Amino acid sequence: MLVNRIGFTFFCHGSDSSNISHNQPSVYQDSVNMKDLLALKDKIMNDSVLVEEEPVRNGIKNIELLDLTKFGYEKVPNGEKGDQLLLCRQVSEKSSSMSSSSSSSDEPKVDLELMQMKKRVGLLSGVALIVGTMIGSGIFISPKGVLQSSGSVGLSLIVWSLCGLIALLGALSYAELGTMITKSGAEYAYLQEAFSPLHRILGPIPSFLFAWTSVLILKPALFGVTSMSFAVYVVEPFWGPCGSTDLIVKLVAVLCLFLITFINAYSVSLATKVQNFFTVMKLIAIAIIIGGGAYMLTQGYTEHLETGFEDTTESVSMVALAFYDGLWAYDGWNNLNYVTEEIRQPYKNLPRAIMIGIPLVTICYICINISYFTVLSKQDILLSNAVASTWGEFVLGSAAIIIPISVIMSAFGGANGTCFTGGRVMYVAAREGHLPEVFSYIHVKQYTPLPSLVVSVILSAAMVLFGEIFALIDFFSFTAWFFYGLTMLSLIVLRCTQKERKRPYKVPLFVPIFVLLVSIYLVVAPIIQDPRVEFFYAFLFSISGIVFYVPFVVYKKKLPVMDKITYFMQVVLMVAPSKFVPAE
Repeated sequence: MLVNRIGFTFFCHGSDSSNISHNQPSVYQDSVNMKDLLALKDKIMNDSVLVEEEPVRNGIKNIELLDLTKFGYEKVPNGEKGDQLLLCRQVSEKSSSMSSSSSSSDEPKVDLELMQMKKRVGLLSGVALIVGTMIGSGIFISPKGVLQSSGSVGLSLIVWSLCGLIALLGALSYAELGTMITKSGAEYAYLQEAFSPLHRILGPIPSFLFAWTSVLILKPALFGVTSMSFAVYVVEPFWGPCGSTDLIVKLVAVLCLFLITFINAYSVSLATKVQNFFTVMKLIAIAIIIGGGAYMLTQGYTEHLETGFEDTTESVSMVALAFYDGLWAYDGWNNLNYVTEEIRQPYKNLPRAIMIGIPLVTICYICINISYFTVLSKQDILLSNAVASTWGEFVLGSAAIIIPISVIMSAFGGANGTCFTGGRVMYVAAREGHLPEVFSYIHVKQYTPLPSLVVSVILSAAMVLFGEIFALIDFFSFTAWFFYGLTMLSLIVLRCTQKERKRPYKVPLFVPIFVLLVSIYLVVAPIIQDPRVEFFYAFLFSISGIVFYVPFVVYKKKLPVMDKITYFMQVVLMVAPSKFVPAE
């Protein structure tokens, strides 16, 4: 076969570098020089080079360039696999000016043996990720779902408290799974670990369908919705009461999406610093609201709180619906498990971050609602489209501008956390062979999952610009709790099938059973409360992934064009295959 290209397939040989003969002093044994690589690619682009192909690790074709010795490169013996031309220094420095220019370069080398996600998330960053993604803009804009369903101030506060407890129990169950299975990807990794060994074909289906639904709908839609909240509050001051056009809001939302994706693609450290900063700003804003409410209480504003349990609903279904609304406000309690591979000392920091973050969010939610009730009646809250702003006008006066600024920061921080965790599902699923492998590649210098981040932001931007993104969230939200429940079931299955496995952190068995029952309710409740054909369509989409699972996972079929796409993305994005390294 004749080709006139060279992909970055050299990166695929990282695990074979140990087989290179140590008697070859001219060879890069553990690293490659990027300028050498690019210069070599340019040099070959104008020539036709005979190649041979054979399958190698990670399903990538190994291209052996048979006539590159004329460029001053030499073949390196590679054990039983025969001679294999790896990227190496030229034998003679005089054979090409490319060698002399690159050898004097100060550009850092890429260590192929270390192509793995780096552990850059500590305890503080872990807490910030949980708090920052759980507390979105909703608590500032419209925290009225629980009050509307419960009917009274007293019952609504009880529901907020119990929802926090349920979220904590669910997160602690995830802590057991995360410290036992130290892979990123949360539900995907746990479903794969629990069910795949049970049957070669049927076992991986739950994890595949989770990846299918999460990658294509849930994560991009959530990322897009959060950016829309950011855009609405950014645009509003420039248009005033007349309002802005939907197009302007959507364009600002898309800019927000790409800015956040750039931050996460550029550096994990930068992304965590951004998350830490905006979480602190969010907590300061919450402290202002709580402090203002406490001051109003000292001034005797207790009229609305004293109504207690007046008008409490007598309908069991309405109370259940209040829990449904409350638990969705706590959604995000599992986000730290998506980046387990990047947590320092996950055996300690994962449970600790959960035990700090979720109670903190619960206290914030309860205190914020109490603060609202100091000056606002139930009717005021139910009729307001921006409860925090209404509260701010009454309590803060001219300083009420703090509230929309707080919403902007809260939305941006939430979007950053969603982007940070969302791309990891695609990354892990691709590494396990459930998605195109190139999505599991990471940048050779920044160690970020660049291909998965790029695909995620494209999907989110498309939903914002052209789709009914809020409808997608409404009709697919029940699938999230379906997979939460399935993950609780996976914990129970692992207790039975892998009894002797090391569990650094372990919860009582009744905890996952209880959360499983709650999950079943949250799947069924919205369908019974408001049965609509759209729920059926969402269900059909979720299971339609089996159409792709059978040929591409079971029979391992591969589209011929995928090789070209892989080569292109490796060259353009400078990414390479990565490997999973268990936590020590």
